[in-house]
Amino acid sequence: MGRQERVARSIVRAIIRTNINGTKKKSSNPLGVLLAVFSAFFSLYQLLMRKIRPADFAKLRREYWDVSDDDYVDSFRPREGAKDEEALTAIGDMGFSGSTFYATNDQKYLVKSVPRHSEHSFFRNDLLTPYVQHMATHPQSLLVRICDFLGASGASVGRILRLAPSHHIVMENIMYGRDEAEKRGDAKWENWDLKPTSYFYPERDIADGALTSDATKEQLADEFHDKIILSQEQADDFFARLEEDTKLLAEHNAVDYSLFLVRMKLPREEVQEEVQPEATRSDSNLAPPEDGPSVPPAPPTWKTGVASADGKYVYRASILDFFWAKHKIQPRFMTLLINLWNLLISKDGPMSITTTPEEYRERFLKMCRGYVEIKKD
Repeated sequence: MGRQERVARSIVRAIIRTNINGTKKKSSNPLGVLLAVFSAFFSLYQLLMRKIRPADFAKLRREYWDVSDDDYVDSFRPREGAKDEEALTAIGDMGFSGSTFYATNDQKYLVKSVPRHSEHSFFRNDLLTPYVQHMATHPQSLLVRICDFLGASGASVGRILRLAPSHHIVMENIMYGRDEAEKRGDAKWENWDLKPTSYFYPERDIADGALTSDATKEQLADEFHDKIILSQEQADDFFARLEEDTKLLAEHNAVDYSLFLVRMKLPREEVQEEVQPEATRSDSNLAPPEDGPSVPPAPPTWKTGVASADGKYVYRASILDFFWAKHKIQPRFMTLLINLWNLLISKDGPMSITTTPEEYRERFLKMCRGYVEIKKD
C-alpha cells in the first residue's frame, strides 16, 4: 500500500470511527489496542487522526447546512467489500503548498491536507472560532464550507519525520454535479482559481520567468478573460458577500486567498433574451443533484449556481485558501526576504503572501469587481 492510500485510510477512519463529541469508538480487546498503538507509532504514512472541534462542525452541518450526521458519514464509507482507503480518490499534489487532495466517491466532499504548521495552527488557534460564528450568522457566505478539521494524534515516526501531512480539512466540493453533467453530454464545466496577478511573483517576474519551468508557472493564479454578466441586484448581492467575507479575513490577518469560479454553459435551446435575476429553473443542468452536501437558503445562491443576466451561463463561486496569516513565523520570514529583495536588488513590490491584509483585500475586491459587467434593464 502506497503513501496516498495510507493517508486516505487515516482520514476515512477518523471520520467514520469517531463520535460527534470527538471520542474514538474503542476496541474492547486489550491486545488489539496494544498492537494498534505499536503499529501507529512505527507507521510512516498512516497517522492516527482525530477531529478538532467536532461539535462545532457538526452543528454547522446539521443546523445551518442541512446535512445530517448519517448522510455526511455515509459519503466516507467504502463500498461494500471495499477497503477503507477506497472511500477516497486521490486527486494529486497541487500548487506550491504541497497539499494533497482527495475526493469522496460520491464527489460531495474534498479533503485537502494542510501540511504547513503556520497554516493549520492559524486556523486552529486564530480563525476557527470566528469562522464558525461567521458561517452561522452569514448563511450565504462565499467562504468555502469546511465540514471537518482533522489533526494527527500522538507521536509516530511518520509525523516526526513529516512524511505524511498532520492536518486535513474536509470541505464541500463546489464542482459537485460535474460528473453527472458530463455523462448527460452537457457542455464542459470551466473553472478558474483567481487571485490578483499584479503582485510580484518571483517565478514569473525574475528574468521574465526564464529560471522556472512552464509547469511551475502554470501553478500560479489563473486569469479570467471574460465578464460575468449580472443584473444590478445580483451584482449588489455578490459584492456584499465579498465585502463581508473579506472583512473577516482581513481582521484576522489572512492574505493570499482566492476566488474559485465555476462556469456552466446553458444548452442553446435554454438561452433566453431576458433572465429575471431571482428566477429559478427546473432544468437539472442548472443545479447540483438534490442530495447535494449542503442546501443553501433560497433563492439560488453562488453555492448552487446563479444564472447570468444574459441567460448564457450559470456561475458558482467560493473563497478558498485563507490560511496564510501575516503574523505567523513563516509569513513574517517571507516578508523580510521580499523587503530585502526590494531594498537591495529590485523594487518589484510585495508578493501576495507578503502584503498587508488590508491591501490584499483591496486588490482582491477590485479584481472581483472588474470581472463583473452589469446588464442594464
